[in-house]
Amino acid sequence: MLRSLHLLVGFGVVSPFLLQCKTRSLAALPTIAALSNPRGLSSTLPIARSRSGACFRAFRMSSRDSETSSAADVASGQAVAPPVVYKSKVSFCQACGNPTKQIIPDGEEKIRAVCTVCGRVHYENPKMVVGCLVEHDDKVLLCKRKIEPSYGLWTLPAGYLEIGESAAEGACRETLEEACAEVEVLSPFAQLDIPRIGQSYIIFRARLKTPHFSPGPESLECALFALDDIPFDSLAFSSIIVTLKIYIQDKKAGNPKFHYCTINKRPGASPSDPLGFDVDHHLHS
Repeated sequence: MLRSLHLLVGFGVVSPFLLQCKTRSLAALPTIAALSNPRGLSSTLPIARSRSGACFRAFRMSSRDSETSSAADVASGQAVAPPVVYKSKVSFCQACGNPTKQIIPDGEEKIRAVCTVCGRVHYENPKMVVGCLVEHDDKVLLCKRKIEPSYGLWTLPAGYLEIGESAAEGACRETLEEACAEVEVLSPFAQLDIPRIGQSYIIFRARLKTPHFSPGPESLECALFALDDIPFDSLAFSSIIVTLKIYIQDKKAGNPKFHYCTINKRPGASPSDPLGFDVDHHLHS
């Protein structure tokens, strides 16, 4: 179901899955800048509207000291980062085992891994990561990682979606594996795309079916944290930092929403670097 979401900001199309909202000015959203520890909020992107009248205001946020849009960067003569050119990791053909070469196939625009013998084109797609933001007594459940990357840092229970399961089923399975907790999904909370590393996150709000949890094989420990006690200096991934910042803002406003954004990782940044990413196209219901 969630794979059918279409958020085409440039064309003003938003999936009817998202809820109705009221247009708000930037002045009405002063706290959204806390997403990735930015000091300000840059230019507003276009408002997207669906046929049903739902509207979503897009923002661009950055963890850098100064905030400028791409157009402003060009106008001021500042360097603009070049687009990411993905290099395939498929070195050998999965059909015949012969080496591949990096070329642009006829009729396409992107470099692909193409077999040098049988000509098979190997397409690579982003991986879907699913997880749960588990709520209990105004606290959230976090797991301390027992595996790399980000060993010893805290995260929401989440992992790669398996073939044959829905996003919600995968999120519940990951929560059971990492925190030995049985949960009930309440609603989708956020979709976060990370193009540079080829991942797309879907995070669900969930509740504990019973107040029991314990570390699974991939966790050192599990704990419930009050919102003011969340260890933001020890979180495992940029996606978790963004998700929890958004969640805290929603809780303070008393109005849970569905969120979408793109996390732009900077080259060389570690997964847990709180200043190693920008957040673009933040949309919410």
